[in-house]
Amino acid sequence: MNPRFIHSIDELDNLVGLEPKERQELDEVTRTFPFRANDYYLSLIDWKDRQDPIRRIVVPDPRELNGGGSMDPSREKDYTKLPGLQHKYAQTGLLLLSDVCGGVCRFCFRKRLFVGCERETIKDVSAGLEYIRSHQEITDVLLTGGDPFTLETRRLESILKELREIEHVNIIRIGSKMPAYNPYRFLNDPGLIDVLSRYSTPERRIYVMAHYNHPREMTEVSMQAIGQLHRAGVVVVHQTPVLNGVNSDPEVFTQLFRKLSFAGVSPYYVFQCRPSLGNRLFQTPVERSYEIIQQAWKACSGLAKRARFVMSHATGKIEVVGKTAHHVVMRYHQAADSANIGKMLVYRSNPMARWFDDYRSHAAHIGDLLPVSIPKMRWLF
Repeated sequence: MNPRFIHSIDELDNLVGLEPKERQELDEVTRTFPFRANDYYLSLIDWKDRQDPIRRIVVPDPRELNGGGSMDPSREKDYTKLPGLQHKYAQTGLLLLSDVCGGVCRFCFRKRLFVGCERETIKDVSAGLEYIRSHQEITDVLLTGGDPFTLETRRLESILKELREIEHVNIIRIGSKMPAYNPYRFLNDPGLIDVLSRYSTPERRIYVMAHYNHPREMTEVSMQAIGQLHRAGVVVVHQTPVLNGVNSDPEVFTQLFRKLSFAGVSPYYVFQCRPSLGNRLFQTPVERSYEIIQQAWKACSGLAKRARFVMSHATGKIEVVGKTAHHVVMRYHQAADSANIGKMLVYRSNPMARWFDDYRSHAAHIGDLLPVSIPKMRWLF
């Protein structure tokens, strides 16, 4: 099967049949936020259910236009050293290779790539590669975009080859939702699997950071694609945000974590949905997200509960590590300022908080400092 891509509401209407009012509403959304999917992924939707979680992932929603949010919620521009090259954490370089994805997630935190005129991805990565060569502290390169697997295999191979020639780059990561959106990208192109096999060696692995937001995306054909990646020597790990109306239910996350572990895919990160423009309808409060994950883990083995729940904040990856009746405990799992790595942060509970900044502003408002009751622990606000 070769999935047929759908780029407009007219094409979607021809495929599934929309009510006139719904079609008009969706057209209105796509004037601001584009739509892209394919007939394979759309076939996973129960079109009789307006609240179908797969539908919510990829089909426009009029509430996206209600305002609020930022085009760059994690201030990626602050860490952009060259066009298409970000360097936020010392050991990690990030190359934005494409502004195209297998589908457009409605909650995308980089939707500025699809709606803005300013181009951030690059076709010529030579300057970015030279930057990586000259920074020997970079041991880990993340290929992202967009989705790197939208590139032609020959193009992706040339980038992998050059990265493998840089002695201090030991890990190559590829961030992708393609195993969910279009598993045939892996099943129909043996050359791609050969390329991945060639550059993922026992000493220097390629990691695919697979994005599954709901267990129904883990179809038989998608698991076949994961099997191909495993046979190529690629390590597949998983990440997803908590998404209101998609997976904001402990039972859904239990199913997701368990299916991942059964398939040999390690849960890596669960993210708090970033406050990008139009994303508020997908955001659950931080403390509710934390509780969903904790409840989901009750029916999971240890292998299924290895993910960290983090916020990818401008200052670093802030992990939520605990909650009491009145307080929330966080720590810097990763930080732009390496001196902050591992530092603990304790805030008074704010059940309405949807992002880290909501805690900071709340703490400033109430003017409280919590007592230092644990030796060698530094409390930050």
